[in-house]
Amino acid sequence: MAELLQALLQRPNFVAFVILFLWGIYIMAAHPNYVKKLIGLYIVQTSVVFFLVAFSAKDGATVPIVSAEMASLGARAYANPLPHVLTVTAIVVQVATLGVSLALVSAIYRKYGSLDEDEVLKRVE
Repeated sequence: MAELLQALLQRPNFVAFVILFLWGIYIMAAHPNYVKKLIGLYIVQTSVVFFLVAFSAKDGATVPIVSAEMASLGARAYANPLPHVLTVTAIVVQVATLGVSLALVSAIYRKYGSLDEDEVLKRVE
């Protein structure tokens, strides 16, 4: 147990990722309001972006552009660009998902007059 605690204290950014992720899942599951569910979804997506940023950090790495002076450094000296590309892609997907979801919530409110999941389901039936 002490080893696990020591490992967690060495990586507080991963602990923060797990807390944010679980908090977002809880908000989506516990609240019947659609806007609150979207806030939970946004927190989950933000925690994934935070994880990708924390995972891609590498001390002492340089940009992955090979030049004549840096050709002898080897692959370990370069930063991996894939996590950065995935982070940018995740941010774009996050913004698009939130925009479409807010439009759907707005349409639900206009049609049913409520954002509560239980009331909308009663009116649908």
